[in-house]
Amino acid sequence: AIPVHEIKQPSTSFVQDEVVGIDTDAQEVALADSDTVEYDYLLVGLGSQTAFFGIEGLEEHALTLKSLDDALDIHDNIQQAARDASTNDPAQVVIGGAGLSGIQTAGEVAEFRDEHNAPIDIHLVEGLDQVLPNSDPELQGALRKRLEAADVNIKCGEFIGEVDEETVYIGDEDELDYDVLVWTGGITGRDCMQDVDLDKDERNHRVHAEGNFQTDDEHVFAIGDSALIDQPGDQPAPPTAQAAWQAAEVAGENLARAVRGQPLKTWTHKDKGTVVSVGEKAVAHDVVNMPIETFGGMPAKLLKKAIAARWIKDVTGVGRAVKAWPDM
Repeated sequence: AIPVHEIKQPSTSFVQDEVVGIDTDAQEVALADSDTVEYDYLLVGLGSQTAFFGIEGLEEHALTLKSLDDALDIHDNIQQAARDASTNDPAQVVIGGAGLSGIQTAGEVAEFRDEHNAPIDIHLVEGLDQVLPNSDPELQGALRKRLEAADVNIKCGEFIGEVDEETVYIGDEDELDYDVLVWTGGITGRDCMQDVDLDKDERNHRVHAEGNFQTDDEHVFAIGDSALIDQPGDQPAPPTAQAAWQAAEVAGENLARAVRGQPLKTWTHKDKGTVVSVGEKAVAHDVVNMPIETFGGMPAKLLKKAIAARWIKDVTGVGRAVKAWPDM
């Protein structure tokens, strides 16, 4: 984690609290434990929360991955399950959703299993036909190969329909007993956005924003997972770290332009490629200025570390990036 004081300017007021409501008429943001904050212009960057899609029992029994605390909780549960297991009766870890988060979670669990020689079976369940749905087939194939090499059992093409305290029910007939269930199968807008008077997607409460990040209220902008940002074509900007990183610079500039009464800039997401970790290994695909379309091994691993280091450098400085490099 990077301390806020290393990021913010001295003139910036930082309030550590939870947003519980936004009143666009009064131009106020309500906080859980602090005074209401008034605004002239507001940037909604609240991120998302896990979507459970009404699947019976899922929210009650699944662990989710949206924060460092969530990751530590998953680690502790898997560690305890492994302690209680044996070679003849291994711990069953089921991960629902084979998008970026699900794939990387499965890879990390496999790495933990191998490092500790732990008796763990890993199952990755995806309702659509392939891991990392809607991606290039070459990338999907490379990721499946890495996952299978890590002894991750992959089940695609059937959706989870119900969960109880012991079993995941998949499709019409399949069942998986589990000791630890992790759900990474989708996102939705934050609960606090549900009643905010902005144009939102009816199903997931994410805010609609133009390519300049402005919502249907000219004083409110939105960015990141909390927003559906218009882009050329039919699809909004992807909810990825790469897109958020690119968008943040233009969104910040547009806020300043709005204050000064200047025209706003329109942002278009430029896909610079995909790098996905599978434990200690990684797969890179369609990376800008790389002669090979899909590759793994040490080049992909170093590229993944370089991306993280660059982000840290841009946010804080070279010193912290260098210090963090060995632990990436």
